Amino acid sequence: MGSFKTKGAILLLIFLLLLLFMASVSMGRVFISGSELFTLAANFFSGNEITQDLVSKELVFWWIRFPRCVMAVLVGSGLAVSGAVYQALFRNPLVSPDILGVSAGCTFGAALGLILPFDSFSLVHVLSFGFGLLAVSLSVGLAKIIAIKPVIVLVLAGMVVLSFFNAMLMVLKYFSDPYEELPSIIFWVMGSLSRVTWDNVLVMAPFTLVGLAIFIILGFRLNILSLGDIQARSLGMNPVFFRRMLIVASSFMVAISVATCGQIAWIGLIIPHMARAVTGPEHEKMIPITALLGGIFLLAADSAARTVSTAEIPVGIITALTGAPIFGYLMIKNRGTGWL
Repeated sequence: MGSFKTKGAILLLIFLLLLLFMASVSMGRVFISGSELFTLAANFFSGNEITQDLVSKELVFWWIRFPRCVMAVLVGSGLAVSGAVYQALFRNPLVSPDILGVSAGCTFGAALGLILPFDSFSLVHVLSFGFGLLAVSLSVGLAKIIAIKPVIVLVLAGMVVLSFFNAMLMVLKYFSDPYEELPSIIFWVMGSLSRVTWDNVLVMAPFTLVGLAIFIILGFRLNILSLGDIQARSLGMNPVFFRRMLIVASSFMVAISVATCGQIAWIGLIIPHMARAVTGPEHEKMIPITALLGGIFLLAADSAARTVSTAEIPVGIITALTGAPIFGYLMIKNRGTGWL
């Protein structure tokens, strides 16, 4: 019965994602109707030439909106699933890439890569990943040193690391060129999908898809790790090895997302709770739901960022404005249930 419910939820979310995707590629300053979308897609696969009045819409559709919407789904899925993995590994519903300082570390690394004289796209990704992994290592290490109440201390340690990397980011912004370097850094901090190209999608897609496959395959081991190290060892599992591997994989997904689109908050915290409410705590069922919900959430947020105002709003602002009330609602709804 539970498996049937999960499959039904997955099919429903896939349908909603496809529906929202079609609506998102249609919306904007250049409106593309449903019939025009069908014509553009049919002409692309058939190789036929399009009429003159659809040339500009073809450029908008294939080179601006389509890669942007694909990237929104990939980033939303990656951030949401990374949050679910962190919450399982650290057995804490308040843990997310944001709270553990991973996103702040990734943002600092990306900003550092942007202002270095020999900056490149690859360097931004490498530094973003390196500092993101350093941030989560510092959070976990500090929590182990204190080790009074690990569940609470881990969140506090993450806040310390978060504050440190935010301070370092402010130092970089203070010393950066206000006309060339500072706007680029602010772009990463606020989060935006406005500059996404097919090259970015081709970089992001393999890492996200491989990461999602790894987490789905290891969903049963995530269930065991969420019980604690003692139970994991009693079942013949090496918790240290799998925890490190999953932390590296999830941190890499966050780093790639931040290096491509900037810091987008709240997705890794609230989406896993929404998925858990649908499927329960079994991660082999929860991970696919989390990925679909994350893609839907960020795609909807990016669509709103493009359409609610004449000037585009950074998508990080939309996710923060909607994520905080949703998390507050989840707290109220789950009070007295042992959720927190």
